[in-house]
Parts: sequence; C-alpha cells; structure tokens
Amino acid sequence: MGIQFNVFKGSKNGEIIEGKGYRDAKPTEVIVKISHCGVCGSDEHFRHAEQGLGHEGIGLITEVGSSVHAMSEFRVGDRVGMAWFHKFCGYCKQCITGHQNQCVNSTYFGNADQDQGCFGTAVAWDVSTLYKIPDEIASEDAGPLMCAGATVWSPLYDHGLRPGDRIGVIGIGGLGHLAIQFASKMGMEVVVFSSTESKKQEALAFGASEFHVTKGVETLGSIAKLDALLITTNVNPDLALFLPALAAGAKVFPLTISMEALPFSPLALIGGFLSVIGSGLAPTASTQAMLAFAAKNGVKPQIEKFPMTQVGVTEAMQKLRDGKMRYRGVLVVPN
Repeated sequence: MGIQFNVFKGSKNGEIIEGKGYRDAKPTEVIVKISHCGVCGSDEHFRHAEQGLGHEGIGLITEVGSSVHAMSEFRVGDRVGMAWFHKFCGYCKQCITGHQNQCVNSTYFGNADQDQGCFGTAVAWDVSTLYKIPDEIASEDAGPLMCAGATVWSPLYDHGLRPGDRIGVIGIGGLGHLAIQFASKMGMEVVVFSSTESKKQEALAFGASEFHVTKGVETLGSIAKLDALLITTNVNPDLALFLPALAAGAKVFPLTISMEALPFSPLALIGGFLSVIGSGLAPTASTQAMLAFAAKNGVKPQIEKFPMTQVGVTEAMQKLRDGKMRYRGVLVVPN
C-alpha cells in the first residue's frame, strides 16, 4: 500500500525546505504516521545537508511489512517512538550480546534513508529500532525521551551506578534537566553545576539536592566527592575545576557532540583511578527500561511546542541555536 509523505529537509544554505516522498514498507518495516517529533541539537549538524531532518519521532503504525508479525509484537495502531538508529543487523557480536547501540552494521540518521526524517508526516521504519510508547507518556513528551532521555539514562543505568551514589550534572539544558530527574528518581544524590544561579530553582524542582555556581570560581571547595560526572553542556567545561571533586574510581561521561579535546592528563586519570566513558544512546533493552521507568515515575521533559510546518521548524531550530529553548522543542503535526 505504501504512503506519501511531506518532510522538512536541510539545504546547502541552511534554509529549511519542504519536500515530498513515497515509501513502501519493506518486509521488516512498518509505516508510521508521525504526530510529534522532538528537536535535538544533533539536527543542527545536518541543517546544511540535503536530507530529511528529525530523529525523535512519535506516531501510530498504519501498515506493517510482510515479516513484521512473525518477528515482533508490533501491530497496526500501536503508538511507537523512533530515534537516531534506523536499523540493527541482529547478528553481529554487539547485537547478540545486547549492545545494539554498538552494532557494526547499523544504519542511522545522517547515513541512510536521507529522503525521509521525523520532521515530517510519515516514515518507513525497521522494527529492530522501534519502541512502543507506554500509555502513561504523552506523545508530546515521548519524543525527547527517545534521544535526550536515552542518552542521559544509559550512563545511570548501564554502567554500574547505584542508589545513593553522588552524580554530578554539568549544565541544565535539554539533556541536563532530564538527567537530574532520572538520577534523583533512581535514588541517586544529584549535584548540579551551572554557570549562574538563574536556573537554581528549576534544578531543585527537577530533583537536584545541591546546586553550585561555577562562573568565576577557582575551586569547588569541600563538597562531598562525586561518583560520576555527566557533562551535558554544548561546550566542554574547564574540567580542572571538577577533577578534585571526583571520588577515586569516578566515571566521567561527556554526553554532548563536541569536536574539542578533553583536557585530561594521564596522571589525572591514573592518580584518581578515573574512567572517561564514551556513551551514546542506550541499547534496546535499556531504552525499553527507560521508557517504563519514565512512565512509572513521571519523568518528562519540559517542552516548548511548534507546528510541524516550514515556519515552525525554522523557528524551533533557531531558538535552539540561540540557546533560548526551555528545554526541549517539540514539533506537532497539524490535524
């Protein structure tokens, strides 16, 4: 049967353009009619590429491929979410050991299916990277969980951290405000660092137990040591400020896309028994656990909504670029 769709794309000059496309469902794919899509900083990296944008899509399945019923529980009418990855192979070592986010044969946003994107009305999507959305989570809140939520969840869930651990979060933005909620509701003690006091009350409301201003500060003083540090800022902070606050064996997670080098000396790592861990989106089982946890514990993004139109997409991406989004933009397909 297939589907025709509209999609908003980048362009060489950075202008958002509207295109059209058509897709049939391959045997392992479903057709999803999009209702909402989160706006992520990673979309900005592809604004000058002639491809469909958007990778935090939420929608309803309207059609399934010929093999879908035999290999999954997805059915027409299911509300589902999509993220960065488009397809996992299912047979490489990483896939069969439950680390699908490291699949060596994966396809993903930016390297495949460039005719479509979740900034649009519909997509064809492989069931290997599709997730059912719990009824307790509104579609407008679900989009940002698919990327931002899964990004901050994985360090907390997949790397041996436990209730009672002290978790430092640098930055209170699209990633940071979700990291605070997840960590606090997982029973961890959340210590937030921000350049100014402007977001202090919001950080405490999200679940932070401590708040420290870093602008113009040469030392963090005698705060209790941190078991992990999540860097969620758009640019790398001066880590010399934070190293003395890390407990022996602490784990550092740089979570935003940055080309800058991290200023770690081997001596700092060896002397503190520190680990610096590259962590992207969570693997499949972990993402499913994240959605279940968010549904049960009321974790949701603070969002601003924009219409899924050329004007709406342009406005949302400009506000994100200007650093004025509080805290995740969500595009809504007009009825």
